[in-house]
Amino acid sequence: MAEEVILLSFWPSIFGMRTMIALEEKGVKYEYREEEDVINNKSFLLLEMNPVHKKIPVLIHNGKPVCESIVQVQYIDEVWSNKNPLLSSDPYKKAQALFFADFIEKKLCVCGRKIWTTKGEELEAANKDFIEMLKTLQSELGDKPYFGGDRFGFVDVVLIGFYSWFPAYEKFGNFSMETECSKLMAWGKRCMERDSVVKSLPDPEKVIGYVLKLKKLYGLE
Repeated sequence: MAEEVILLSFWPSIFGMRTMIALEEKGVKYEYREEEDVINNKSFLLLEMNPVHKKIPVLIHNGKPVCESIVQVQYIDEVWSNKNPLLSSDPYKKAQALFFADFIEKKLCVCGRKIWTTKGEELEAANKDFIEMLKTLQSELGDKPYFGGDRFGFVDVVLIGFYSWFPAYEKFGNFSMETECSKLMAWGKRCMERDSVVKSLPDPEKVIGYVLKLKKLYGLE
C-alpha cells in the first residue's frame, strides 16, 4: 500500500514552508493543497483535520492529521529517518535545537507580526525587539555554516522561512537586515542554495504585496 501524504497550507505561511522543506529534504512524495482563503473560507478538510485550532499547515499522513509545524517537522524526521536527519541523536544537541525552535516560535513570530501591524513608538519597540532576537540567533549560529554545524538541520528548517519575509520587515520596519545581521543574511543565502528551500519559499516581492493587502484589509495603512 502506497503512503499518502497531503499538506494543507497557504503560500505565504512561514509555518507551512517549514513542513514543505522537511518533506523535500527527506524526498517524500506529497500532494500540496493550497488553502486559498485561510481567514474567511477554510476548507472542509482543514476543519475536519484540525478541529482544535482550525489553522494551516496540516500534514495528513495516511489519513491521520499532524498539526503545528514544529511538531510536523519532528514527525517527518522520525518517520522518514533513513535520509537527511534534521535532529541530532545526541540528547543535548537535540534539546538545544528544540529550545531555539521554541524561541523562534514564541518570540520571533509574534514580534515579526508587530512590525507590519503597529506604528510610532510601538513599531520602534517592535523593531528593536525583533533585531535583538535575530542577533541572539546570529550569536547561536556563530561561525558555523548551519545552526546544527556542518549539516542543514532542525533550527535551519524552522527559521529559514523568515528569509522570504525579511524584505517585508525591512520595508515596513524601515531597517536593514544586512546592516543589523550580516552573518544571518549570509546563512540565509547559503540555505537558498538548497533545492528544498528554493522550492518552498515564495518570492519576497510577492510577500510584500500580500502584507500590503493585509494592511489594507485590517485598516492599518
